[in-house]
Amino acid sequence: MRTEVDSMGPMDVAAEALYGASTQRAVLNFPISGRPLPPAFIHGLGLTKFACAGANEELGLLPPEKSRLIRQAAREMAEGRLDAHFPVDVFQTGSGTSTNTNANEVIANRASQLAGEPVGSKRPVHPNDDVNLCQSSNDIIPTALHLSVALALQQSLRPALVHLQAVLEDRAQAFAGVVKIGRTHLMDATPLTLGQEFSGYATQAAKGVGRVDKAVAALRELAVGGTAVGTGINCHPQFAARVVRILNEETGLDFAEARNHFEAQAARDDAVEAAGHLATIAGSLTKIANDIRLLGSGPRSGLAELRLPATQPGSSIMPGKVNPVMSEMLVQVCLYVQGLTHTVVACGREGQFELNATLPLIAFALHEAVRLLAGGARAFADACVAGIEADEARCQELVQRSLMLVTALTPHIGYDRAAAVAKEALASGKTLREVVLEQGLMDATKLDLALDPLGMTGLRGTPA
Repeated sequence: MRTEVDSMGPMDVAAEALYGASTQRAVLNFPISGRPLPPAFIHGLGLTKFACAGANEELGLLPPEKSRLIRQAAREMAEGRLDAHFPVDVFQTGSGTSTNTNANEVIANRASQLAGEPVGSKRPVHPNDDVNLCQSSNDIIPTALHLSVALALQQSLRPALVHLQAVLEDRAQAFAGVVKIGRTHLMDATPLTLGQEFSGYATQAAKGVGRVDKAVAALRELAVGGTAVGTGINCHPQFAARVVRILNEETGLDFAEARNHFEAQAARDDAVEAAGHLATIAGSLTKIANDIRLLGSGPRSGLAELRLPATQPGSSIMPGKVNPVMSEMLVQVCLYVQGLTHTVVACGREGQFELNATLPLIAFALHEAVRLLAGGARAFADACVAGIEADEARCQELVQRSLMLVTALTPHIGYDRAAAVAKEALASGKTLREVVLEQGLMDATKLDLALDPLGMTGLRGTPA
């Protein structure tokens, strides 16, 4: 152990730890969940500290050597090399001050190591005076929140949804000629192709990509420069603009300084908006996963229009049973994600006066949602969608048995007669064709053309 000192006095800290007294106090104060903030958030905070040091050096507020040491330590933090030194629980002070202080102490102590000074000496870099220069937890934690979530969306979730879209489009093309019965209200409807059905799923995934882009755009404004309450006290007036420029150079994204720093710190509406896009994506993926497992239900007593890849045994008691486990996985992921996004919505209401006091929980919920959606979508694409096959004979059987082909007869015999034909076919067990010919409603040639299932899909014009 070693002894470090903060404004509240001495505190024993593990000798190998790069954090200091204030972080250790937080560890002791918050033994709640055993879960620290997500690594992606910590990495974003490290990148923020890197940019802040660079801006302070440009403004002549930080000597070049101190800036170099801070930036090197912050870069290591952003790259994940210092993750082990961030133990503070997600359920902590609502501003995230404990985590900001944790970062300041780790960067200062790592700078001491790089300079050949003892850890805890605060030489040559001081955690507050140097690492936290021109900053407050109240603007830096929201900045790291927006920065890190936007990066996670761009680098993790977006590629996963693009991949899912491509795999769904591949299946849509493969199934382009497979005519099947449509269903509305879970009841038989008019035919379409399995390719058309899958094209709808692919478009849902494509719109999910667009929603990721909208979520990134919602997080574009950064709170840096507002310091304690949005007034920018103890902050150089050019500091925020320089920090934003450096972050844009580092990330390739298009961040901007907040138009109104009071809103940027008091409210978390941008995070709530991003959560809304994630909730919508979760809803889309749930619909796709549920449809696919229903279409693959069976193999003999269900719809069985699809043959899903067999990934593992489905039962400990029923030999040979195979379940749609990848769909079930994705549905569970999406249910959890929608719970996380609802948490963010509730957190958005907790902005009393000049600060929202649920920042760590918002950061955790958004990062967890992004991580799980990305992992779930990619696994579902690879282990399920890519290997789906169509049972064309089963699709054809269900089309031929469907009474809703009668819809195509309405222009020829009218709605009421068509309805009567459908009822008679259902009651007698006869086909639509048999009933229409028995009643002399249409000649055989015209009837066969009208009842052609492919003509009802829009892929081939139905003859007049």
